Amino acid sequence: MSMEIDSAGVPLDSYQLRQATAATILCYNCGAPIDGTQAAGALCSDCLKTTVDITSGIERDGILLMCRDCDRWLSPPASWVVASLESRELLALCLRKLRGLNKSRIIDASFIWTEPHSRRIKLKITVQQEAFEGTILQQTFEVEFVQQYRQCPDCAKSYTHNTWRAVVQVRQKVPHKRTFLYLEQLILKQGAHKETINIKEVPNGIDFYFSARNHAEKFLDFLTSVSPVRTKKSQELISMDIHTSTTSYKFTFSCELVPICKDDLVALPIKLARSIGNISPLTLCYRVGTTVNLLDPNTLQLADLSTPIYWRTPFAPIADVQDLVEFVVMDIEPSRPQKGRFLLAEATVMRASDFGSNDTSYNVRTHLGSILHAGDSVMGYHLTGTQFNNEHFEAIEDSKQYASTIPDVVLVKKHYPARKKGKSRNWKLRRMAREESEMKPRKQDADRDEVDYEQFLRDLEADPELRNGLKMYKQEQQRNVAMETEMETDGEEDDEGLEIPMEQLIDEMEDVGLEDLEEE
Repeated sequence: MSMEIDSAGVPLDSYQLRQATAATILCYNCGAPIDGTQAAGALCSDCLKTTVDITSGIERDGILLMCRDCDRWLSPPASWVVASLESRELLALCLRKLRGLNKSRIIDASFIWTEPHSRRIKLKITVQQEAFEGTILQQTFEVEFVQQYRQCPDCAKSYTHNTWRAVVQVRQKVPHKRTFLYLEQLILKQGAHKETINIKEVPNGIDFYFSARNHAEKFLDFLTSVSPVRTKKSQELISMDIHTSTTSYKFTFSCELVPICKDDLVALPIKLARSIGNISPLTLCYRVGTTVNLLDPNTLQLADLSTPIYWRTPFAPIADVQDLVEFVVMDIEPSRPQKGRFLLAEATVMRASDFGSNDTSYNVRTHLGSILHAGDSVMGYHLTGTQFNNEHFEAIEDSKQYASTIPDVVLVKKHYPARKKGKSRNWKLRRMAREESEMKPRKQDADRDEVDYEQFLRDLEADPELRNGLKMYKQEQQRNVAMETEMETDGEEDDEGLEIPMEQLIDEMEDVGLEDLEEE
């Protein structure tokens, strides 16, 4: 059985060969022909862009609140954020403040330049939104914000009394303020005072006020790391909510510095002297850091007195810098033992006030053999004929072992002539901004503070080791003042040891730039 297949093609109907044509309508606004199946609202694309506004529900203006004290911006409802001009943070803050923007899709947003003093911030924003079903429009518009000022709560607290949460009270029971002057420079160098809201000077120390407890504890850790202190903590209940069991406290941290300063004459308890290296009980304090560093000027033996050991048996020095007497070196002969910058020497000295009245001289051992020469002036403690009301010194006098070791004079430091009135320093120190008392200080107190500050500056000039951890800045002087100083000092030699090399000084403007980089 066979089957035949007809290979001839079957003709298609004429309607199948006819190409399909799209239905066109006229735009009701301009009459242009458009595709009726895809036209939205019977409008052409040009008329759709001009007649439909997808940004009508978005605000075109607004207000930005800024605190002029801390340069922070208010982010509703109650937070304050740090943002510089034309930054991402400020752009995000502006976009969050625009109502109706959440219904559209943001394609682009940028700042438009305005004058800095105009207090206007302009944005150029591009958004997309569906105008009709299946039709998406993209439009660009501008928004203008007005910058207004409002004080933030933190700055308001800083200008209002009794709004602190924690206070650190630093005290030292000494008749001078040289320790606080040195501590002030350490605080400025490390920036430990940046979180304080107020600094107040009191008769025996300084009070540092903080807005938070953790800031005060951080400052307390800094004090412990640079000085020998004893701390105590107390708290006072301010308010309490019995419904939520929340309480509010004010914290007080009391810091007491060891009352022993550099160049003080110290009479150690004999038992304590034996426990810290069997040093002679009559010693000289040559440095104060985290521990009290003591020196025996007769043997150059060194000892460190730690803070916990001192506060177990606290004692006061038998003489301080106010009891120093000026001596003149008649003759000096260095010996061989030397430890660091100290060189043991045999010296013959005479009180400067005895010249012309008597010829009493004293043979002493001193640790200043490397810097003293015949004819130099030196400051020291005159022990012969001096009555000390101190039980530890009396125990040394009564001791058979140490009574013979008490010298007639203990030399402390080299004395330089006073600076001339017309000659100014080529360097300066920064000072902390602090609250002044409502009552003006007495004239004698103000004079004493000036004397302490001048003595502190002279100690920095004479002791390179003391100024190692401090920042000293170049003093900007006018040309005519410098010329007058050169004319006055022409032909005269400057005092050695009282001039700080220029390479150790810092330019104040360069230091400000470095601080800004560290903060960033």
